[in-house]
Amino acid sequence: MKAIARLSTGRPWWIIGAWLLVALGLQIAATAAGPDMRDTFALPGTDSQAAYDLLDERFPSASGDSDTIAFEVSEGAVTDPAFATAIDAVLAQISEVPSVASITSPLSPEGVAQVSADGTIAYATVTYDEAAYNIPLEDIERVGEIVAAANGQQVDEASLTVGHGGQAASRLSNPEVGPGELIGIIIAAGILFLAFGSFFATTVPLISAIVALTASLGGLALFSNLTPISTSAPTLSVLLGLGIGIDYALFIVNRHRRGLKEGRAVVSSVIAATTTSGRAVVFAGITVFIALAGMYVPQIAFLSNLATAAGITVIFSVAASITLVPALLALYGKRALSRRERAALEAAGGAMPDAVAQPSRFARLVERRPLVASLAALAIVVTLAIPALDLRLGNADQGNDPAGTSTRISYDLVATGFGDGANGPLVVAVDLGEQAPFDPAAPSAAVMELIQNLAADEAVVSVMGPLPNAEGNAVLLQVIPTGSPQDESTELLLDRTRDDYAPAAEAAGLTVHVGGTVASNADFTKAIADSLPLFFAIVIGLSVIVLTVAFRSLVLPLIGAAMNLLAAAAAFGVVVAVFQWGWAASLIGVGEGGPVEPFVPLILFALLFGLSMDYQVFLVSRIAEIYHATGDNAVAVRRGLAEVSRVIIAAASIMVVVFGSFVTSDARVMKVLGLGLAIAVFVDAFVIRVVLMPAIMRMLGTANWYLPRWLDRILPHLEIDGHDGNDEKPSEGTPSPDRKEPELTPA
Repeated sequence: MKAIARLSTGRPWWIIGAWLLVALGLQIAATAAGPDMRDTFALPGTDSQAAYDLLDERFPSASGDSDTIAFEVSEGAVTDPAFATAIDAVLAQISEVPSVASITSPLSPEGVAQVSADGTIAYATVTYDEAAYNIPLEDIERVGEIVAAANGQQVDEASLTVGHGGQAASRLSNPEVGPGELIGIIIAAGILFLAFGSFFATTVPLISAIVALTASLGGLALFSNLTPISTSAPTLSVLLGLGIGIDYALFIVNRHRRGLKEGRAVVSSVIAATTTSGRAVVFAGITVFIALAGMYVPQIAFLSNLATAAGITVIFSVAASITLVPALLALYGKRALSRRERAALEAAGGAMPDAVAQPSRFARLVERRPLVASLAALAIVVTLAIPALDLRLGNADQGNDPAGTSTRISYDLVATGFGDGANGPLVVAVDLGEQAPFDPAAPSAAVMELIQNLAADEAVVSVMGPLPNAEGNAVLLQVIPTGSPQDESTELLLDRTRDDYAPAAEAAGLTVHVGGTVASNADFTKAIADSLPLFFAIVIGLSVIVLTVAFRSLVLPLIGAAMNLLAAAAAFGVVVAVFQWGWAASLIGVGEGGPVEPFVPLILFALLFGLSMDYQVFLVSRIAEIYHATGDNAVAVRRGLAEVSRVIIAAASIMVVVFGSFVTSDARVMKVLGLGLAIAVFVDAFVIRVVLMPAIMRMLGTANWYLPRWLDRILPHLEIDGHDGNDEKPSEGTPSPDRKEPELTPA
């Protein structure tokens, strides 16, 4: 670290130029190569995947995903000549889109059931030649443009409302960075200025984060040419990159400012800050990497791609923090301090009197009443976490999309005209086996029994089919549930179909698979849920091992892991209350409450665990540094908290603002992640790190640093606090937890 710091401070313009060249070069190369951003949801070994495979083999014309184009007329009926002409014109334009394989019009004999009983609502089914994630985005955008142009069209003094829903249509609502996120950055800049009081110091974390983020987005776009990257990945990179990029740089800048106040020369102070806080940044980045590695456990391409995107962002953020930040600080000189601080430093003739931070009244209260502080903090966290006990994993349907969007219009029209279940039918693919070929005039008893069992289910509105394939060796059924795709009743119907009705049909010689959006989402949820125990074990276990090596303690890593679990529980509780129960959901533009997307807890926990460990590293590394210098646990906790708590609060405030700004996104998943991470960071910093953790460390005393001798011998020796050679020397004598703090001479 010292060599990196010397290089960065010795040739700052070279470092800055290199970073600009890398960032711009990656962006130019990515633009030239063309990014391949698309979601992949293949689930090998699942029943829904088997259904898709059977459709691809036996029903090639119907194997692609399908969208719904919904129509509503303000007067008369959709079958009236004027409206029929307008609808035919819309569908004719859509049929010319290259990826559209077929369209079932509500005005055709095959689509008669796609007109509502009162004739005011109808829908067309647009079938593509590929799965939704393989369809070229420009084709989906073209369909969306046609629908948008037709929506609100006037026909004989009446209006035509048109909506576009379905799996492919959902790709048009990809999360993007908007005004809300930009406002969040402006507020973050304001917080930095309040914390530092210096315009120059304020710009360092912002420049570092933006340059690193630019480079990471370019690298991500290039990487997408090797393997498809999720459409949500760039926005996730922005969310994570802004948060950790500013935070990591902030801790180094803060340490440098303290060095200047202690009377160090500029270059010496920058090197010391990079050697100490910079090393903590590297360890913090490692913990984030470990947390992200857990996202590879389910072996689902969608999650692996998100983990890859986040990992690329972390690499660039850490690299910029330990190279670009020192270069900027070296160029700025003492302007990293405010004018008032520079004047005070000059007047002092060496070191400022307040160079060593003093504990606040609140910190002294925590120190005097650690048990009371611990219980109060736990009460707050547990209260927030209670709703998490009701967490229900699943996929929210398009009825939760923002009002006025094309997908929401389509969903509402179909639900009004045909019932909620029409938005998410079960697709039952049946291989007839030895009962082939299928005779429409005399269908087999096994097929009819399957249809009758499905139709008799209390959660089924109707069963459409059987539709045979050209060879007559397979049939297709479409089951319309009574509930919406996200309703628990629909999930239970899926379970009954697979566990009861399908086995009965298979006993009669048929092979039955259930597909469709509801089935795919259920299989996706189960795949993630099954992987959660191993995911938690890997993330928590590896983090504890790394921090045990770093802190030379068994106790502190375990406490840190437990604290992170508490912060995660509080975040999950708020997410459940808002997005599942619907509390105050309208305030952030969320529709009715629904299940929490299955990948959200996994992503949320991975990011939260990594970010929480950051604060653990920054706090405990400074406490450890002072403890190693003084041998006094009480002094170490008191001074470490006094010096680091303010910067942790400032850093957390920035993260809360940045993450919270993503609540303004149109994408539900970004709202969930933004709110969840904002709450988690707030609880972690303001309740756990500056109250609960110091209180527990104060009560444990020297037990904080317990490490068996045999384990100490076999573990590699790493100094996470990175002594720079000018630290305080341990005072003589046996340390006592309650002794008076020794006088320490600043270096």
